[in-house]
Amino acid sequence: MRKALVIGIDNYLGVPLGGCVNDAVSVANILEKNEDGSPNFDVRLITNPSDTTDIPTTRRLIEELFETHSDVALFYYSGHGLLKSTGGYIVTSDFKRYDEGIPMHEILGLATNSKARSKIIILDCCHSGSFATSNLGNSSVSNLCDELTVITASRDIESAIELDGHGVFTSLLIDALQGGAADIRGHITAGSIYAYIDSALGAWAQRPIFKTNVSRFVPIRSVNPKISLEKLRRIIKYFPKPEDEFKLDPSYEFTSEKAIGVNCSIFKDLQDFESEGLVKPVDEEHMYYAAMNSKSCKLTALGYHYWRLVKQNKL
Repeated sequence: MRKALVIGIDNYLGVPLGGCVNDAVSVANILEKNEDGSPNFDVRLITNPSDTTDIPTTRRLIEELFETHSDVALFYYSGHGLLKSTGGYIVTSDFKRYDEGIPMHEILGLATNSKARSKIIILDCCHSGSFATSNLGNSSVSNLCDELTVITASRDIESAIELDGHGVFTSLLIDALQGGAADIRGHITAGSIYAYIDSALGAWAQRPIFKTNVSRFVPIRSVNPKISLEKLRRIIKYFPKPEDEFKLDPSYEFTSEKAIGVNCSIFKDLQDFESEGLVKPVDEEHMYYAAMNSKSCKLTALGYHYWRLVKQNKL
């Protein structure tokens, strides 16, 4: 069972913040299913909660997310964040002085005591980098329980930027979940999401924060593999040993007068491997010339990684 609570709050003291609700809706829709249409997270989407007051409603929802046994419990929040001497807060619509919202350390406590096997928290709000800092207020020290991952839009001293009515961080998060952060198998993890967002934001832009204490990365979403697993498993057939080179000649290139059908099919696989960085030609710039000039190709370091996974029956 995979549960996700997605909250978007853009009504702050009666003044709309921007695209927080739209961002939350987009994230919820993406998390519900994998690219092939298979179910992913059982998502509960809440926008501008308005029971008796927002604070109890939001607190109850977060408690319900983390209190049940589940394989993955994911919490995403888009809204306003506040940093005080007492720590960081996610701010609700009924904000008032001394009762601003939900303390980030309280959310951390709920995640720490959660029965879920894996916990993932994603915060798109100002000062979100203060989440999971030490009790002494030292932002360089994190307090994370086992199997907890936190991704925040900014450091504790920074605002989370909006552009064209959408959070910059969440816009990148959505791109990552739609496949930008997928590996060759189509798996998208918290680690690959952060790497994708981090590479897109310059040194002078807001800096996302990644904190984790896990023994494994669980896929947050899956998209169609860049190379089918059936084809990928043939890598150990073409390279019985990882250091082997696959000898080519013109019979592998379909435009050659010497082309042989079965060899052309093999060459198509090798070209697909090359396009994803698994294979490279030896002493030639392109695979075409490697074939036409009777050279060879070999595994890259990434290719060896997937060769090993196939060899160990992990794919």
